[in-house]
Amino acid sequence: MVTQDSPFLANSFPRIRKRRTRRTPYLRALVQENQLTASDLILPVFVQEGSGLKTAIPTMPNTYRFSIDTLLQECELIVAAGIPAIALFPYIDVKLRTEMAEEAYNPDGLIQRTVSAVKAAFPQLGVITDVALDPYTSHGQDGILGKDGHLINDQTIEILARQALSHAEAGADIVAPSDMMDGRIGYIRDRLEKNGNDMVAILSYAAKYASHYYGPFRDAVGSASLLGKADKKTYQMDPANGDEAILECMMDVAEGADMLMIKPGLPYLDIVYRVRQACQLPVFVYQVSGEYAMMQNAISQGILPESALIETMLSFKRAGASAILTYSALNIAQQLQDL
Repeated sequence: MVTQDSPFLANSFPRIRKRRTRRTPYLRALVQENQLTASDLILPVFVQEGSGLKTAIPTMPNTYRFSIDTLLQECELIVAAGIPAIALFPYIDVKLRTEMAEEAYNPDGLIQRTVSAVKAAFPQLGVITDVALDPYTSHGQDGILGKDGHLINDQTIEILARQALSHAEAGADIVAPSDMMDGRIGYIRDRLEKNGNDMVAILSYAAKYASHYYGPFRDAVGSASLLGKADKKTYQMDPANGDEAILECMMDVAEGADMLMIKPGLPYLDIVYRVRQACQLPVFVYQVSGEYAMMQNAISQGILPESALIETMLSFKRAGASAILTYSALNIAQQLQDL
């Protein structure tokens, strides 16, 4: 074993010059330990009712809510860029948001129709759906509230299972529970299996932290004003905890998850690394809306170059991520083509 005090290291100069392999682009490419390609990226997209709509989201620069027809136009760019999948998130009319989130599993709902339309037009494009109730509840929480104001776990996972099944029956390739209720992965897996959807994969948001970085996303799906000053600390994870993330992931593996998600991304690179070492499943990471907004604002002000996005993506790959959800996916894919 070579240690810091080893005579080998003490006498290595000038025999070992690491700059030799950094001297030219082709040498740097040959010894590069991690590679980033468009196939590592997943683009989260927001959808809304209507037609011909592409509505800017003020807190998320260069990000939009699409109606189904304009999303299909965007999908042409996504496929051409080599991005393998999109993740869908809905903006639901406040009139359809209820205490029991019935719209979440409406077979003719916005997400269900969007899935069907995208898969019909672009069967080669992977479609991931968010399984969570916050876009559908009148209070902006991810589940059903009891009289004491706390979420009722087991009642919530029954509705989540209905929601996941409706997405699968619409044609979703992957359902992604992001709610952080206990036991929901096993419950959803059983529901899918019993209804002939055994090949629909589950991407579990296994370690989702109660983070301040979600603010712009809540604006995008319209839950921020409904949530008000309430928080989600009784079900999302404490940012101070790391060991707990490993347990959460191992529980979801046992319940039938196919992939694991860590969210947010950059502030939790240590969790990405630790989960990848502990679990054999693919680990995905989400560069969430707050991270994205900070990067975009710094780029727009000339504080950072656009190439900082690629450096950030490489940090996720280096930590062990198999795939990255980022609102910058199209931008990054274009940069990779230009390299």
